[in-house]
Parts: sequence; structure tokens; C-alpha cells
Amino acid sequence: MSFGEKPRPTKPQPAAELPKAGKGSQVGLYPHDLHPGLVPGLSVEDQNKNFALDRVVFFVTATFIVAFIAWGIASPDSVSTASAAAYDWAMNNAAWLLNLVMSLGIIVMLYLAFSRYGQIPLGRDDEEPEFSRYSWIAMMFGAGIGVGVFFFGPSEPLAYYLSPPPETVDAETPAALHQALAQSHFHWGLSIWGLYALVGGALAYSTYRRGRPSLLSSVFRPLLGTQPNEGIAGRVIDMMAIVATLFGTAATLGLSALQIAQGVEIISGAGPLANNAVIAIIGVLGVAFVISAVSGVARGIRYLSNINITLTLLLVAFVFLFGPSLFLLNLVPSGVATYIDQLLPMMGKSLSWGQETLEFQGAWTAFYWAWWIAWTPFVGMFIARISRGRTIREFALATIAGPTAILVLAFTIFGGASITFSREGREMFDGSANSEQVLFALFDQLPLNTITPFLLIAVLTIFFVTSADSASVVMGTMSSQGNPAPNKLVVVFWGACMMGIATVMLLAGGETALTALQNLTILIALPFSIVLLVMTVAFLKDLRTDPAAIRKDYASTAVENAVVRGLEEHGDDFEFTVASAPEGRGAGAHFDSSSEDITDWYQRVDEEGEEIAYDHETKRWADQEGDTADTSADSADAPLPGADEGSAEHPER
Repeated sequence: MSFGEKPRPTKPQPAAELPKAGKGSQVGLYPHDLHPGLVPGLSVEDQNKNFALDRVVFFVTATFIVAFIAWGIASPDSVSTASAAAYDWAMNNAAWLLNLVMSLGIIVMLYLAFSRYGQIPLGRDDEEPEFSRYSWIAMMFGAGIGVGVFFFGPSEPLAYYLSPPPETVDAETPAALHQALAQSHFHWGLSIWGLYALVGGALAYSTYRRGRPSLLSSVFRPLLGTQPNEGIAGRVIDMMAIVATLFGTAATLGLSALQIAQGVEIISGAGPLANNAVIAIIGVLGVAFVISAVSGVARGIRYLSNINITLTLLLVAFVFLFGPSLFLLNLVPSGVATYIDQLLPMMGKSLSWGQETLEFQGAWTAFYWAWWIAWTPFVGMFIARISRGRTIREFALATIAGPTAILVLAFTIFGGASITFSREGREMFDGSANSEQVLFALFDQLPLNTITPFLLIAVLTIFFVTSADSASVVMGTMSSQGNPAPNKLVVVFWGACMMGIATVMLLAGGETALTALQNLTILIALPFSIVLLVMTVAFLKDLRTDPAAIRKDYASTAVENAVVRGLEEHGDDFEFTVASAPEGRGAGAHFDSSSEDITDWYQRVDEEGEEIAYDHETKRWADQEGDTADTSADSADAPLPGADEGSAEHPER
């Protein structure tokens, strides 16, 4: 389901009879007399959620953002001064926090993938994935890269080759070549996709396994209690997620505008464009975004996104085929090997390595980490929507490995070709050049160089519009109590705010626009890093009481107890049967299965939040058509918790 698209109608699926708690259990203490270890899962569509604009979240956040934009337009110099001072403090005192969060994603998701939680589905027990693995990974790749593969793909490895990271290798040597690729892969590989997987997995689990609204605050329910998005703490979390998304995507839009401006310079033959011209480009693209957002062409945007990814891969293949192909073919495995070898040393770089390293971290690594952290609500919500039905193990491994492999290939080809042409003395990058020039300089060395600038501008433009469209819908969802199809005016408002922040970033940067983009993104990401750390705790706590985890715990305890009892009573000659155990020796003897923390979540509620009764005899909910007490057995196929998304009464869900 693409952003802005209403949930697809589905036919109700017959569901097996919900198993009751059974003899000897605490019948009557569970919702619907159903033991929490037997719950098949509950999707958000199974809840009768009445969505509305969250006025507190929307107006408080909107007031802050509009005030910031007004400040930036009225006095860009003061924004620049304030952000630079705050940035200097943050890099000296809190840069370690960014490193911690980026490392956390890989560690937690690999742990979950290979732990007893790996088989837990991100959805109901009987739910199948909606997309093929190929389409699934392709969509993840498209959501996570934005314009970066073009802005930094050719220029970043070349920059490291000419000026390697401190305390590493000598410049312009074979060692510098491989270190340059390793550093680029570090910024675009496993770390970012581990963090995306962490946020996306937590959101998918909360929404499609626990039946909560699609909000970041919903993940915090184990820590904040029932309906966290209605309390102060939950609303603060959602507001911080909106602000992070605004600044993260605004940085991307700013980069897109800078690079499109470079293309316009080349095509038109005009001199360097001033910031006013770049802002005008943002305005024109903003109009295209508004048309997209209000036209309701969500499916068309999805098709445009697929076209964009295809064009991106074709451009990568074009550089490989018409560039130094043999050299690049050898460079791919060598660069990957260096990346793996240098991964831990690169993760360990911090203030303790000296001021020069800290300055490098601020210019490159810290900016990337902040950028990815700011993008996590947007990308996390997107990959959550397309990953329902996958197990945590498959989700974690594919999300980390698939897009990483594609990006490593793209950066090796773009960066390796740029470095090769630079070695040959072709004009690619010098002390006065900027990153956006390198892309067009690279394609200028290849065939069809009179056509490729137009194609590059088209790809960058589509990236701009689709990123703004999708991110705006996500922010609309977060400010509308999790509504997957928020009001279009709300969507347009958040999109306009993104354009405004991108404009402020460029104005505050003056001649060095990229510096302001970096400073402001880092400052926004630091407080949101704390939110992600606490979210990880809430996610892990949620998984401990998952029905599948409860069953595994019971199974382990039951087998261990049975073996001990068998040896005690029968020696070598015993086998397993299921029967009531003596007091204190049952599989769940030390587990409080009736605790509200474990059972409350699968009690369905109506639009006013009142509990909905379930009748085991008729297999119907109290809010379904017909008399639930007297309905005959022909209602046995009525959907239950864990049935498909639709229901006989609500085919639109």
C-alpha cells in the first residue's frame, strides 16, 4: 500500500475457531476467555479506530516550525550563527550519542534475527507477505536512498581519495582508493539499514501484530501504558518524530535543489546560480509537489518511484559499461573486503582520536548519522507498511543486507569511475569545486553527454517530488492519530513546511549552503536519538510478551519439567503426554498470564473505546450484524482476531 492510498478492500477469510483457555486455566480472567499465548495477532484494521486530527500535536508542532521558518527568512545570519555555536557544542559533547544509536540498530536487529524472537511474524499468524522479495527489497532501496546516491555517490569516494580520513592512509595511493570506498560504504551501508530495520520493525510489530495506531508513540505502550498517543509523553514523541522528519527531508530537498541548479547551469550555459535561483527552483518543485499531493494520484506516484529506481540502476549500469569496467569489476570485491576489515575501527572513531578526527566526523560521519536518524520515522513507517507478514528474522536480514548490497555496488561504480578519471587528469574535482559538480562532470566523460544532464535532472526532480509527497503523508499520519490517509490540506501544509525549512537552510548557509544543512540536521537528530534509545527498550519489552514468545517459554519449561518428572517417576522408560501438572510444576506456574499488561492489548474496542464482547458459540463480535446470542452455526465463518483485513460490515477497511 503506497502512501496516501486507502487500505485495499479484501474479502473476509474463514477463520478457525478461536481456542479457549482450556481446563485448569483462569477462564473468565482473559479477554474472550482466550489465553494470551493463543492469540493469533491483531491488526490495526481489526480495531474500530475513528481517526481525527490531533490538534495538540498538529498546532504545537506547526507553531514551532512556522516560527522557525519566519526567523530564518527574517534573519538568516542569526540562524547561521546560532546553529554554528550549537553545532560546535554538540560535536564536542554529544557526538558519541549519534555513534551509539547507529551501532545499536545493527546489534539489536541481528540479535533479534537469531534469537527466539526471530520467528515472530510482523502481522497475524496466518498473514502472508503482500509483495515478492524482489519488489519488497526494491521498494526499501527506493525509500532509503533519496537523492543521496547521485549527490554523494560520485563525489564522496573521490573526496576521501584526495583527502583521506585522519589517522588512516596517504592520499592518492591504492590504499587511499580502498579506504575511500570503505568509508563511503560505512556511511551508506549496514549502519543505516540496521537503524531503519529497528524503527520499521518496531512500527510494523506494533501496528500489525498488536493492533495499535501507526504512530511512533504506539511503540512506547509497554512503557507509557494504554493509548500513549493521548498522553503528554506520547504526543511529545510524535511531535519530535514530525520535527525530525521535517528537517531530515528538508536537507534532502535542499541537496536536490543544489544539484538540479548545477544541471540547469550546465544546460543553460549560465554562470553559477545564486541562492535566490536555487530557492526559485524549490518553489517550482514545490508547486509540482502540491499538484501531486492534492490530485490523489498515489498509485501514479508509486509508479513514478518504481520508474525512478529503474532509471537509477540503469544509470549505474551505464557508468559501469562505458566507464573503466574491468577496473570496477576488480574494485567491487576489494572495496567490500576493506569495508569489512575497517568496520569496527571506523565505528570507534570519536573525540578521543583528536580534534582533526572530530572535524572530519562533523563534516561527514556525524552529518550522515544525523540525516539517517532524522529519516527513521519516514523510512521506518514506509518499510513497516510493505513488510507486514514477514518474520522478524527475514525482515531484519533482508532489510540490512539487500539495500546495502545495492548501495555498495552503486558507490563503487560511481566513485571508482570518478577516481579513475581524476587519476587520468580529467577535470573532476578541485579545491573550489563542490559535490554537486562531480555528478555532471562524471557523465560528461561518458558517451551521450549532451543527453544525460537532462536525464539526471529528470531523475532528481522525481526524487524531489516523490520524497516530499511521501514524507508529507507520513507527517500527516503522525499528526492525525495514525490515519493512513490523512486530510490533503494537512499533507500540503507539512510539504510547504519542508520547502520553507529547506529555504531557511540555504539562506543560513550563504555561499556554503551544505554547511547549514549539516549543522541543522545534526542539532535536530541529537534529541531524537534519545527517543530511539527508549523506543528500543519498549520494543524489546513488547516482544517478551508476544504470543509466540509465550508459547516458546511454555514449551521450554514444559519439556524441562516433563523430563525431570519422567526420570523421577519412570527412569529410562517414559514418554510425553499432555495432562494437568502438579501445583508448581506447570509450564506457566511462574508466569502471570492474566496480568493486564499481557491481556489488555487483544481486547477489541469500539470507536468510543468501549470493549467489544466476543461470543465463542456463534463466533461473532458484538458489533457485527445480527444477534450474537442467537445467531446460528452458519455464522462460523465470521472473521475473528487474526482474520483478514476486511470484515462483512466494513469492506472498505
